[in-house]
Amino acid sequence: MAARNTARKRAFQILFEGDQRGVDVLTVLADWIRHSRSDTRQPPVSEYTMELVEGYATKAKRIDELIATYAVDWTLDRMPVVDRNILRLGAYELIWVDGTPDAVVLDEAVQLAKEFSTDESPSFVNGLLGRLKNLKPSLRRDEA
Repeated sequence: MAARNTARKRAFQILFEGDQRGVDVLTVLADWIRHSRSDTRQPPVSEYTMELVEGYATKAKRIDELIATYAVDWTLDRMPVVDRNILRLGAYELIWVDGTPDAVVLDEAVQLAKEFSTDESPSFVNGLLGRLKNLKPSLRRDEA
């Protein structure tokens, strides 16, 4: 599972970079892939990283709507950039990726928040993704 952990971390970094630069995440992903092919010091971008970033890109508008709807007292643009992108990645994997247990998605998102964000962020991320986990059946039904 260490490979998936690394893949999630890299997917988060790609989402974060796209957000910071104001560039589409698929453009950033392509840059990362191109860079890893031209510089042997850069690790290759894994299939799972690509799957997460590409999947997020297809659902980005819906994911942002969900985060904005269920984030109590936080607007999406006021939310810390790190937290916003951890939530985006976690929401995509939680709702639309069937191969990963929900508890793993939440734990990994909380770990990213612990590593990259503030002391308050892990509980914020856990709470919001926990809410989405509880709503997952209805959210997926709405997509059909």
